[in-house]
Amino acid sequence: MSDLIDDPEPGQNAPEFSVSEISGAVKRTIEGQFSYVRVRGEIGRVNRYSSGHIYYDLKDDGAVLNAVTWKGQAGKLSVQPEEGMEVVAVGKLTSFPKQSKYQMNVMELRVAGVGALMAMLEKRKKALAAEGLFDGDRKQPIPYLPEVIGVVTSPSGAVIRDILHRLRDRFPRKVLIWPVAVQGDRCAPEVAAAIDGFNRMEPGGAMPRPDLLIVARGGGSIEDLWGFNEEAVVRAAAASKIPLISAVGHETDTTLIDYASDQRAPTPTAAAELAVPVRSELMAWLASMEQRRVRALSDGLARRQQRLRDLSRALPNPADLLTMQAQRLDMLGSRLPRALQAVTERRRARLVEQGAGLRPQVLVRAVEVKRDRLASVSRSFARAADTQGRQWRNKLDGLERLRETLGYQATLERGYAVVRDNSGVLVSDAVAAGASESLEIQFKDGRVSTKLSGAVREADQKPEAPKPAKKKPAQKKIDKTPEGGQGSLF
Repeated sequence: MSDLIDDPEPGQNAPEFSVSEISGAVKRTIEGQFSYVRVRGEIGRVNRYSSGHIYYDLKDDGAVLNAVTWKGQAGKLSVQPEEGMEVVAVGKLTSFPKQSKYQMNVMELRVAGVGALMAMLEKRKKALAAEGLFDGDRKQPIPYLPEVIGVVTSPSGAVIRDILHRLRDRFPRKVLIWPVAVQGDRCAPEVAAAIDGFNRMEPGGAMPRPDLLIVARGGGSIEDLWGFNEEAVVRAAAASKIPLISAVGHETDTTLIDYASDQRAPTPTAAAELAVPVRSELMAWLASMEQRRVRALSDGLARRQQRLRDLSRALPNPADLLTMQAQRLDMLGSRLPRALQAVTERRRARLVEQGAGLRPQVLVRAVEVKRDRLASVSRSFARAADTQGRQWRNKLDGLERLRETLGYQATLERGYAVVRDNSGVLVSDAVAAGASESLEIQFKDGRVSTKLSGAVREADQKPEAPKPAKKKPAQKKIDKTPEGGQGSLF
């Protein structure tokens, strides 16, 4: 601390320090003297913040030590701090200048003694049991012969070899291995992730989804098996939709996953025996069932044959039944011609009786009445047809007279003429007439053709616009030219 000591002012013996200087000096002193310490005590209050930091107290009968585990260190703890747990904390002492207090930064946390572990285990067991995670109605039946078995264990231990060897001896099945750490800090999160990962597989996917899960580990101390007592592992086992067999430790070892699983096996080898039946025993059982089926079928057929023979003795002789029916048929066949003749005679007599009541005169009169009525109807129809024909003929004559009155031929009779050009197109004005080389003029009694001279056409280039004339239907050309002819109009 020589660097913090200032030369005293004249007349003073003690140096002066700032608050930050003295706090820094204390921090360096504490961290230098207690950079690595192991502290045993009971955990008091525990506060977990959203930032991930954990603040708690370490206490004994005489003192309380504030402790903190930062977010990056909390995930590496083998044991999570819980109130009332007796632990050994490993870390370093430091100070918090803002509040003038010192605290311990805990980087490792271990349970102090087996008794404390068992007490914590019992407390956790009661809490999880109260949530119903160990209830019997949650247990799923183990499939009799699963197609695919998922094994969660260490890939390098003797456990997986024992399981595979036992499955191969009893009934070979497809096995998917999810390698995990079965001891230490990574055990609990990896085992929980493996169980959840198997459950997330889609049926029918590229990787087949297991029909049964086995979580296995060999024997060890309670500290070695502690990862299978963690809450995350227990909840993952209880939430598994795939039936799960736990095989952790030896027969005397019990972990919390055993209570949450659907079936507990005392050893990993026993788990393989629970997973599949013995193939040879199954084949022998099937063979015995086949023998029983054949024997039962044969016995049933024999009993039914004997029953049929017993019943047949009570039936009459078939030949006797046929003989009686044949005799009856012969009797009926002999009676049939006589019966047909009798029926015919009766029908003929009835016809004669019915026909006697009919008189020919009445029939003739009825026919004459019908004939007269038909003739009357025919005459009425002829008169109606004649009347209708005259009406239609008169109507056609009237329409013809109307056509002749409105036709252009009647107009020609009144002194008018029809002028056409050399192509037969009707000419209705002087301009169209001047544009033609020749004209054809139709009178009431014939047609006259004439040629136009150029002088006449040039003199009539701008004639007065004639009034529009009513277009008249064209008539057939009359080749007859009147005697004496007619001179040019121009």
